[in-house]
Order: sequence, then C-alpha cells, then structure tokens
Amino acid sequence: MKLLLASQSPRRKELLSQLGFDFEVVKIDCEEILPEDIKIGEAAAYLSQLKAETFRTLIEDEVLLTADTVVAIDEKVLGKPKDEHDAKNMLKLLSAKTHQVYTGITIKTQDRIFTETDVADVELEEISDGEIDYYIREYQPFDKAGSYGIQEWLGMAKIKKITGSFYTIMGLPTHLVYRILKEL
Repeated sequence: MKLLLASQSPRRKELLSQLGFDFEVVKIDCEEILPEDIKIGEAAAYLSQLKAETFRTLIEDEVLLTADTVVAIDEKVLGKPKDEHDAKNMLKLLSAKTHQVYTGITIKTQDRIFTETDVADVELEEISDGEIDYYIREYQPFDKAGSYGIQEWLGMAKIKKITGSFYTIMGLPTHLVYRILKEL
C-alpha cells in the first residue's frame, strides 16, 4: 500500500508519521468553497471529500488521505483568517466561550471512499487584546482554522477545557485515520 497525504500541514505530516505510517505528500489544487446551505457539522467532511474527488485517479495499491478542519461558534464557520484584522476578530469571538472544532477525513482507494468527521468542544478563557496581539505577532496563525493552533501558546495558555480528541483539534483525528487504514 502506498499512502498519499494530500496536505501541506506540518501538523498532519507529524501526526501521520507518529502513527507509524510511511507516506508521500501530494498537492491538490482545489477551490474550497462551502455551499451556503451546508450544515456546520458536515462542512469539514464536505471539504475533505471535495479534495479527494479533485485528485487524479488512483492506481492499484494507492491510498489517498485528505482532511479539513473547521472551527464553529454560534452557528458560524470560522475558516482561515484572511489577514491580521480577521484573525483578531475571530479570536475575540472565541474568547471566554466554548466552540467546536470539526475535522473531516477522507480515505480513498481505487474503488472505495471513506469519509468521517470528528468533533471536539473547546472552552477558552478570556483573551485580552494584548494577548491576541502577542499571539498573532509571534505565531502568525494565518494558516489555521479559527486563527489558532492548540499546540501553540494560545492553546497552552488559554484552553480551559476540551471535550473530545486533542488531535482532532490539531487537524487530524488520528484514531479514525488509524482504524480505517488498519482495516485497509
């Protein structure tokens, strides 16, 4: 089996490697646009499957893994911030509240496709304007859904409670990936 990881995320690469899998990183050019009427709980899986379907036809023994993470609060999806102003607004919105992190994965073979989503609830303590400015300046969270990484300063200093998988929040529900790949 030749595993292909369609992600440029260093976190996903690290987690898949730590699970003990050998893999090759591939690039997928896919416009990630959600339908306006999509349910929040289905958004990450939709984007993950869209990426898998956009990839070229697989040959025998190839397995493709795609993933997508969305952060949601108050029935609103927060993607990756467009700029510093957008990141500040997202972090202010998340401050002192509980939000959800959904990560969808798709595992595709030549003749089968599996898509699953995992969700975790994250409760943050209050984040001051100064702390938001510090975090954005020092960690540049512009490639992260919701404008933060759980493994970085904000996650260490401000997460009060997690219900669900830490790794789902990090961007790859490792327990789902492991189970499906082991079955293959």
